[in-house]
Amino acid sequence: MRLRMTKLYLALEDALAIVRLQDNAWVANVHLVGKQMQCVALDPLRVGLIYCGTFDEGAWRSIDDGRTWVAIGTELMLPQVTSIAVSPLESSRGQSVVYVGTEPSTLYRSEDCGVHWRELSQLCQLPSAPEWSFPPRPYTSHVRWIRPDLTRAGRLFVAIEAGALVRSFDGGETWEDRRPDGPFDTHTLVMHRLAPDRLYSAAGDGFMRTGGGFIESKDGGDSWQRPDEGLEHKYLWSVAVDPADPDVIVVSAAHSPDQAHNRQHAASVLYRRSHGGSWQRCLDGLPPEQGMQTSVLATHDSEPGVFYAASNKGVFRSSDAGEHWEELAIHWPEDFTTSRAQALVVSDN
Repeated sequence: MRLRMTKLYLALEDALAIVRLQDNAWVANVHLVGKQMQCVALDPLRVGLIYCGTFDEGAWRSIDDGRTWVAIGTELMLPQVTSIAVSPLESSRGQSVVYVGTEPSTLYRSEDCGVHWRELSQLCQLPSAPEWSFPPRPYTSHVRWIRPDLTRAGRLFVAIEAGALVRSFDGGETWEDRRPDGPFDTHTLVMHRLAPDRLYSAAGDGFMRTGGGFIESKDGGDSWQRPDEGLEHKYLWSVAVDPADPDVIVVSAAHSPDQAHNRQHAASVLYRRSHGGSWQRCLDGLPPEQGMQTSVLATHDSEPGVFYAASNKGVFRSSDAGEHWEELAIHWPEDFTTSRAQALVVSDN
């Protein structure tokens, strides 16, 4: 029954797709076509409230599950929106707190569904800030990922691409700088409700620095480990964790940024790790390595043991905690050409 409620929100390179399971068929509707989509987030307190970010036209909001859209934050926010997140715990007058990150690296906060925004300026006052640099555009950097805590209101983690993973304990008013042993280039950071202080980082550190690209903390970011046995591809892009088991993890990886992102040279894989064992390649039901850009991964609390992976080769689902996969036969609008998935969110509303 839960599967019938599932919806996928896909930020593609040039549109936002909402994929619904209708009468046992996956059907896609596309929105904001032509915009350079980067990220998408849902409000946990209000069904149908969607936020997304574009790299050319700022942030957008829909209050009716994608039927209509309005631009938000245009009076203050930079137009290159690279990340967006809604806090599951912080709220003001019944409205969830929303965070938006941009390029150049700037973080904004809204307490009224995106009507008004405030820059959290202390982020860029950190000692490491002058060293932040995104290799393809070394003169700048951006807020790659925002992770509001799942169990502790006000605790917030922000990943700068590239240069730092930093944390705040007061909703972004003040910040702690990066830890010497922490991830340098986090692309995706997730947490788990059953393991409140555990952080899972899919990072490019294995390509840029010594150590594996999967980096985790079990004490809320005080210290970090790199359990990389079996992980042959060290440039990690996305990570997801079984909603029912914080020790079952899936990551997407490549040997280099070029193989992860360049369609002409693409070659990427998925790995799975279970209960502290070595990383194992996921092969059953997935496309060949050559030609596949790195996938974005997602799970939802209502589907224990289920993972989703979206790439330029399609959207795939595993119902056995990442061991076997099958492609979703999605019906796309006529004349619409799919592109690489930039972000993926799963919902059961």
